[in-house]
Amino acid sequence: MRKNRFPVIDGDGHVTERSKEILEFLGGNYRGTSKDQSWADTFSPFPSLDGWARLSGMSSPGLRDYPDCDTWISFLDECGIQTTIVYPTAALAFGLIQDPAWAVDIARAYNSWLHASYTKRTCRILGAALIPIHDVPAAVKELRRVKEELGMPAAMLPSVTNLRKGYGHESFFPIYEEACRLDMPLAVHGAPSRGLGFDFFETFAEVHALEHPLPLMIQLTNMIFQGVFELYPDLRVAYLEAGCGWIPFMMDRLDEDFERRGKKWAPRLKRAPSEYIGGGSVYVSLESEERTLPYVIELFGEDHIFFASDYPHERQRSQYLEDIPGIEARADISDSAKRKILAENAKRFYRLSS
Repeated sequence: MRKNRFPVIDGDGHVTERSKEILEFLGGNYRGTSKDQSWADTFSPFPSLDGWARLSGMSSPGLRDYPDCDTWISFLDECGIQTTIVYPTAALAFGLIQDPAWAVDIARAYNSWLHASYTKRTCRILGAALIPIHDVPAAVKELRRVKEELGMPAAMLPSVTNLRKGYGHESFFPIYEEACRLDMPLAVHGAPSRGLGFDFFETFAEVHALEHPLPLMIQLTNMIFQGVFELYPDLRVAYLEAGCGWIPFMMDRLDEDFERRGKKWAPRLKRAPSEYIGGGSVYVSLESEERTLPYVIELFGEDHIFFASDYPHERQRSQYLEDIPGIEARADISDSAKRKILAENAKRFYRLSS
């Protein structure tokens, strides 16, 4: 295992779903569906992210890994990473599922598959669960199951949904109540571009540049102005896969509108939005080469930013190997910040014991 200057925890990696394996865990309304899996290679259990082909070499240059558990462990060793928390790939589009009953059952099947295929096999790979936000009572029940029975340290909220409401809506409050009771963080994870207003783009580069940050900005804005972090001060939420440079912009932007319109449109808020964002409830991941990182640390602080490999998305395996040395070599941030970003902040967010 490679030795880095500082301990490293990967706060956001990804599994690559095996549809046939996941369907074997189906129960509930769809129990028995897995007996005929002849169509599983043609139709994914999850919706399409958008209309773009994301095959290796098409959406991104180079040949990407398609890792199983053993490949993931070898990657961790090669990078010198102690632990990773893995999120889905195809299931990043989970919020676009139309049938709530299917969302409930496939979330449970995915979580059981993830536990059996990864987290049960090694303590170095921890899973972020899917919870069926389409059915809030079922989501609360699944949140409890994955924490208490499967030992998962977090749950994912898909950044784009077909529910016609954001995560500031009161209907989601029971999820936040249960997350606080369980001391379990939630992560809003970007990916789908559907419905964000730029379906007319003709290049995937344009789509990819915006599909992660825009939905995170939307969900953060809704959660802040609807008072989620005022009502649930113990709630921890990470906004993942857009880097951290957008946070200072949002702090200023939301403060300006709150100052002008807050009494009417944000009656639950007792502080400026930037104080909630920087107050300890909000976390973000970073891109290793972000030039704005020193300014983000100055305005947002160094305690709520964590390293994310994003493996195996977008790049060839060899290209990941310089990310951690690159952060360690940066002269524009302190060693204290590096130590927190590379491990301590993720450890606190996910409540990892070691």
